[in-house]
Amino acid sequence: SRFCDLYRAFAKGLKRSMRQVHRAGEKLFIDYAGDTVPIVDAETGELSRAQIFVAVLGASSYTFACATATQSQADWLGALGRALRFIGGVPALIVPDNTRALVGEPDRYAPQLQRTTAEFAQHYGVAILPARPYKPQDKSKVEVGVQIVQRWVLARLRHRRFFSLAELDVAIAELLEHLNARPFQRLPGCRREAFEALDQPALRALPATPFQFAQWKKVKPNIDYHVEFDGHYYSVPQALVGQVLELRITASSIECFAGGRRVAVHARSHRRGAFSTLTEHMPASHQAHRQWSPSKLIAWGATVGPHTERVVAFQLERMPHPEQGYRACLGLMRLARQYGPLRLEAAATRAVTLGAMRYKHLASMLKTGLDRAPLPAGTPQQAELTLPDAHANLRGAHYYH
Repeated sequence: SRFCDLYRAFAKGLKRSMRQVHRAGEKLFIDYAGDTVPIVDAETGELSRAQIFVAVLGASSYTFACATATQSQADWLGALGRALRFIGGVPALIVPDNTRALVGEPDRYAPQLQRTTAEFAQHYGVAILPARPYKPQDKSKVEVGVQIVQRWVLARLRHRRFFSLAELDVAIAELLEHLNARPFQRLPGCRREAFEALDQPALRALPATPFQFAQWKKVKPNIDYHVEFDGHYYSVPQALVGQVLELRITASSIECFAGGRRVAVHARSHRRGAFSTLTEHMPASHQAHRQWSPSKLIAWGATVGPHTERVVAFQLERMPHPEQGYRACLGLMRLARQYGPLRLEAAATRAVTLGAMRYKHLASMLKTGLDRAPLPAGTPQQAELTLPDAHANLRGAHYYH
C-alpha cells in the first residue's frame, strides 16, 4: 500500500552506517570465539572444552588465534601477550569487549579496567579501550575475524582429536598461515602482505621482557607477623600486625604493599604449612633468638670452658626439640655477662660433677657463691671432663650443623 511504501522510505532514513577507516598500527581488536574445541585427557579420557582467543589488526585484518583452558583474566592477558609477540609489536589501542575478566566497571564514557589489566597496559605502553556496552559495531573487525577463524580454522579441525592445548595450538598456527596468506576477495593481496605494508611498520617495539601476570589479595597479618597465601606463610614488618595489606602474587614472587608502598617481597613457595621469614621483620627480641643455632650455642659454650660446653649441650639434649633449650642457653649467656666467664665455668664444673646442670641450678650457685665453695667431701674430683664416644642420649655438636 501507499502507506507501507512511505513508511519503508521513512525507516531507511532513520539510521545510517558509518564506514570505519582504521589507521595503520592503531588498533588490535580481541575477543573469544563462540565455538570451542574438545580436548581429551589421554590418561583419564575426560573431556574439556578449549576456548579460542582471536585478535585482529584493524588496518590489515592480520589475524591471530590460540587456545586457552578458560576465559579467566590470566588466560585473557596471557593470550593477548602471545598475540603481541605474534605481530611483533605494540599497537596504539587494544579494543576488547566489556568482559569482567578485564573491565572492572563498564561505562560508556569512562570504563574502569581491572587492576591487573591496567598493569598489563602500563607494561606494554598501550591503551586498552573497551567497546561501548551493547555496541558490537565498535568491534566489528574482530566479530568478522571470529567468524572467519570459525569457518577457515575451527571447521577444518572439527574431525580431529586433540589431547592437549599445545597440540591444538600447533594445528591452529598451521591453519593461520594459510588464512593470512589467503587472497582478499575484493582487494589486492592478502592479510600478510597488508600487514607487512601497513601495520607492521607502524607498531611500536615490544618491551624487553613479557608481562608477568599478577593477582591481588587483601590480607591482615596475624600476631606472628605473617600473612598466608595458598597454605604458605610470609613475614611482613612486625609493626604492621593487624593492618589491612595487599599482596601482589606472581608465579615467582609475593610482594606486600601497605598504603601503596611495598614493604616486603619474598620468593614464592609452594610448601604448604611452611614459613618464609625475613630477620628484619622480626621484633628485636625474636631477632636475638633467631641468630643462634645449636652448633653456635655449643661453640660459644666451648669458648667459656669444657664444662660450660657440656652444660649448653645438656640444655639442648634434654628437650624433644633443640629450639626449646635456646632460652636456657641464652640465660647462661646472661650469667656469663653478669658474673664473668671464669665464675660460670666454675659453676658449670660443679654442676657437671653433681649432675645438676639445669639453668636454675647454675643461677642459684652463682647467686649464692657456691661456685667458689669446695665440692662436698666424698665428691669425685674431675680434673678433665670426658664424655663417652657414643651414647643413646648424646648427639654431639656435629648433629646441629
